Amino acid sequence: TDEGLVLLTSHRRENIGEPMRNIFSAVRSIARKYSDMKIVYPVHPNPAVRKIAEETLGEEENIDLCGPLDLKEFHSLLARSYLVMTDSGGVQEEAAALGKPVLVLRDATERTESDSLMLVGTKEDDVAREFERLLEDKALYNQMKNAPNPYGDGNACRRIADAILWHFGRGEKPEDYLA
Repeated sequence: TDEGLVLLTSHRRENIGEPMRNIFSAVRSIARKYSDMKIVYPVHPNPAVRKIAEETLGEEENIDLCGPLDLKEFHSLLARSYLVMTDSGGVQEEAAALGKPVLVLRDATERTESDSLMLVGTKEDDVAREFERLLEDKALYNQMKNAPNPYGDGNACRRIADAILWHFGRGEKPEDYLA
């Protein structure tokens, strides 16, 4: 983990426009206040998203607006990040699996079961305030970082393979389970 690395993703259709401008204005303020931090934003290819990102964040030296990353590159970046800011449901789950605290840049999320997530909305002041709180409050950060992953422990394939081997090692046939 790089304590100075923040991963940002934002692309949801409902955030394009004023909500995204608010989010990016907060991120710009954060970048200016914490100039020793590096914020990496793999910008979604949607031209509307790219335009807002470049207009709002393009001049900040510690914000890297890069193109979309392949899965391996993205997961490597996610694993190295100190914290994540995202409006993506999938990234919320992936970050929880890696023990990364997440500021959710949405007004609502269907993923309410994880204590590694903090729903902050899209208002500039709320995003900036909660980022600062998470950065400054080490107890809160550690609580979120160490929250159990409600989406599984990554061992489902092993358990399935073990169950198959155990059942079929006893002479049972797969067709017995397909009825």
